[in-house]
Amino acid sequence: MSEIPTAEDALDIGVDAVPLKDVAGRLGLPESRVHQMLRDGQLLAVRRNGRLVVPCDLFTENGVVKGVAGTITVLRDGGYADQEILRWLFTHDETLPGTPVAALRADRGKEVKRRAQAMAF
Repeated sequence: MSEIPTAEDALDIGVDAVPLKDVAGRLGLPESRVHQMLRDGQLLAVRRNGRLVVPCDLFTENGVVKGVAGTITVLRDGGYADQEILRWLFTHDETLPGTPVAALRADRGKEVKRRAQAMAF
């Protein structure tokens, strides 16, 4: 089994993130499935205080926020590292307004994806 990809923690300390076990519990999935979601680029994890954690804004109790996985894929394909992707997702953009992840959560994914595509190429 391949290693679980992690990014350096470039998030503000105020960004809520939970350990993989809690992600699994909230999603009603086995922890091994969360590991696979990380390997598949559906979610991103950082190491915080020695533990792998996932930012809470990337998922809901029903699953991964719509558009997160596609945005990750577009940016990875464009050469961005996971740390850069996370930083971008959680950086306030006055023109959205808000953060790209907040726009995804508000079902405004078309604009986020358009911006990600423009950045990647």
